[in-house]
Amino acid sequence: MKKAIFLACGILWGCTITMQAEDLPYKNPKLSVEERVEDLLKRMTVEEKFWQIYMMPGDLDAGKERFKDGIFGFQVATVGSSDPQMRQMLQYNPKMTAAETVKKVNRIQRYFVEETRLGIPAIIFDEALHGLVRGGATAFPQSIALAATFDTTLVSRVSTAIARETKSRGIRQILSPVVNLATDVRWGRVEETYGEDPCLSADMGVSFVKNFERMGVITTPKHFAVNSGDGGRDSNPIHYTERFLEETHLVPFKACFQQGGSQSVMTAYNMIDGTPCTANSWLTIDKLRKEWGFDGFTIADADAVGIIHKLHHTINNWEEAGATAVNNGLDVIFQTTYEEHEPFLEACRKGLITEEALNRAVRQVLKAKFRLGLFENPYMDESEADRWNACAEHRALAQEAAARSMVLLKNENQLLPLSRDLKRIAVIGQDAAEARLGGYSGPGVNKISIVEGLKKELAGKTEVIYEEGCKRMNPQWLTIPENCLSLEDGTSGLAASYFKNIRWEGTPALKRNDKAVQFSWTLFAPDSCLAVDWFSVEWNGKLKSPVSGDYQIGLEGNDGYQLWIDGKKVIDRPEKASFRTEVVPFRLEKGKEYAVKVRFYENTRNARIRLVWNVGVQNEDASIEKAVRAAASADVAVVVVGIEEGEFRDRGYLTLPGRQEELIKRVAATGKPVVVVLVGGSAVVMSEWLDKVPAVLNAWYPGEAGGAAVADVLMGDANPSGKLPITYPIDEAQLPLNYSHKPTGRSDDYLNLTGEPLFPFGYGLSYTEFEYNNLKVQPSGKHTYNVSFTIRNVGKYKGYEVPQLYLKDKVASVTQPITRLIHYAAIELNPGEEKTVSFIVNEHDLSMLDKSMNRVVEPGDFRLMIGRSCKDIRLQEVINVKE
Repeated sequence: MKKAIFLACGILWGCTITMQAEDLPYKNPKLSVEERVEDLLKRMTVEEKFWQIYMMPGDLDAGKERFKDGIFGFQVATVGSSDPQMRQMLQYNPKMTAAETVKKVNRIQRYFVEETRLGIPAIIFDEALHGLVRGGATAFPQSIALAATFDTTLVSRVSTAIARETKSRGIRQILSPVVNLATDVRWGRVEETYGEDPCLSADMGVSFVKNFERMGVITTPKHFAVNSGDGGRDSNPIHYTERFLEETHLVPFKACFQQGGSQSVMTAYNMIDGTPCTANSWLTIDKLRKEWGFDGFTIADADAVGIIHKLHHTINNWEEAGATAVNNGLDVIFQTTYEEHEPFLEACRKGLITEEALNRAVRQVLKAKFRLGLFENPYMDESEADRWNACAEHRALAQEAAARSMVLLKNENQLLPLSRDLKRIAVIGQDAAEARLGGYSGPGVNKISIVEGLKKELAGKTEVIYEEGCKRMNPQWLTIPENCLSLEDGTSGLAASYFKNIRWEGTPALKRNDKAVQFSWTLFAPDSCLAVDWFSVEWNGKLKSPVSGDYQIGLEGNDGYQLWIDGKKVIDRPEKASFRTEVVPFRLEKGKEYAVKVRFYENTRNARIRLVWNVGVQNEDASIEKAVRAAASADVAVVVVGIEEGEFRDRGYLTLPGRQEELIKRVAATGKPVVVVLVGGSAVVMSEWLDKVPAVLNAWYPGEAGGAAVADVLMGDANPSGKLPITYPIDEAQLPLNYSHKPTGRSDDYLNLTGEPLFPFGYGLSYTEFEYNNLKVQPSGKHTYNVSFTIRNVGKYKGYEVPQLYLKDKVASVTQPITRLIHYAAIELNPGEEKTVSFIVNEHDLSMLDKSMNRVVEPGDFRLMIGRSCKDIRLQEVINVKE
């Protein structure tokens, strides 16, 4: 029964009248969105306004009265994630079905619509980078893999599938996609992007967002505007000029808003030119709204408003953080707990967040809710969720996309595809059996590993044997666990005393039991009573070994540490200088207790400390030897190797981690043909092993059906057609290395290293061969040219080819890139088939920003280059553009 709420009254001809809620203007769908917004806004209290600009993970389970004034929306904490950052915010419950999820969402909406004063529905939001981050949802190939298809039609089909699964659960906003450019492959989040190129990233972003928006799910391109900075490190400061940003990093965002219709955008954690992006009016007001005409809402990254105070230190406290963010263009504050709302609400009550800014933010949120139709249709059909989530159609699409995304990097003597006459294939590597999905992934549905895919593909014909060989990472040192540490009373862990000074002096500010010494206080202090950059800590207790033998024990972390065992100081690094691991040999007796004391201090910030030993470290010699023997007994060895990466996991080295390179070399030394399959979302350097193997296939993170797709490609059921959306360097010393850079004043090379890449942008081999001919360039209007050419498949296999059209402005008043991608296409050809490919080169393609930052087409010569990659140009012609 609908609750009648009497909200307005008046006197008419001497009679008192009352207006019911459903008669209020904002409840009237016949009025314009703007009229409804203004009517609702004037009825709202400060508290009700605030809650419309606050979003968080959660639901009503902890008490719905907490949300009596409403809320922007929830990330409903009901399912698990393969991403460690996501697991911190979500309760892991992969058994909850799609139907159960939508029922819970409907219950949440029913409370807000029917039990709160104004009946404002919530927006339920989530992540959907390459599939909804929910149990029972289809996991498609990672974003970088989708970009490698160079096929916007395929990506559009994938996004439509994800949007159906998302909306059917009642989720009406996704915090996706990531359209930041991956301009430094050390960045841990390259996998989440569409690569390094503005044109490709923009096209992929638009293809992804437009279907969500058409279907009534708001998309949130992120992280506005640049998310990796100095050294390829996540969220490091940005020093770029407006010109450079407009030419590169802003291009995909602008396209998503103006062409894809994205109604939201997420700000980045870092700062541009000294101002945090979350409180940067130049970004969120001048650029986004005034210049680009954006009429959606801006949201902060999780905890980013608090970070203005905690990390950027441009204001004094959390209240000021909320004020500086909202007053400078942020519409929605995204924090990860309910309790964190309090200082921001106080900022509204005190007027620190101005009434004008608060009303602006609330208007943008309400516009979105009215446009979504949530006031008229807040509930979802609970029969639809199980129909779409992980349906057979979507799983087949996931396998198709995976096969299309794979990039063949090397194929000497046409080792691939593998012969079906092989008697035995050895499959080696942790990633061959693990079926990893990549960052910001749900658990997937019936994941297929590469081993499983090959066994199914070759059932009854070829024997497939598996050996792990080695793990991706086998640490040399392990943290001493809590069950080996104890206090005097037998409680596990160590007694910790924290001091507000760096000399362990006076009365401790905090005493507690720390289960183990494994801390990385890089962002925050050990406790709110301490400063992140001025404290010391002492741990005391007993250590009991589970084994007997000669081992090593010590400390890993920033200098400023000491270790005593049985009263003897065995490690002493009192001076702050670097990060290192220092261990000493020690004879352990099983069951014997040893007194242990650790001291550590921090006087700047970025504190890291770990108490370690090598007890339990796995010796992989035997496992690697088993893998080598398996390879020697087989006709072919498929060695599957992978990298470690992700959010807040940037890589200093691009070599394969652990002993994987040694594994490749030792398997190759058997003399058997070796295929290396790479699993990961970014570049790998290969100088130690590339020349020792005849074939290398990049599978990326291929999704839940990835193992079947890898088998299809290895055995020739699918022809690899992926192209690299990032540049692979020869060595980390070349970084950052991007194909579309500005001309250098001298050489691109180093004294002792080339400036050329290992594999260039756009690179990717095929099982067949293609010929390019018959280039024709014909004017078709002012600053418009029709470019056509033919491609013929002259090989034996059906396959896709991706011709790429690059442009170089030969002379310009402002320096232009040495080359840049402007068009591409994915063309399917049967053996012997020829097709004509046409591109329209238009005014936008030819334009540039002049010295006054106006977009113009300058007359002169332009070189048009058509190739298989940015380095493999097959056809070219120079056009002369007139005024």
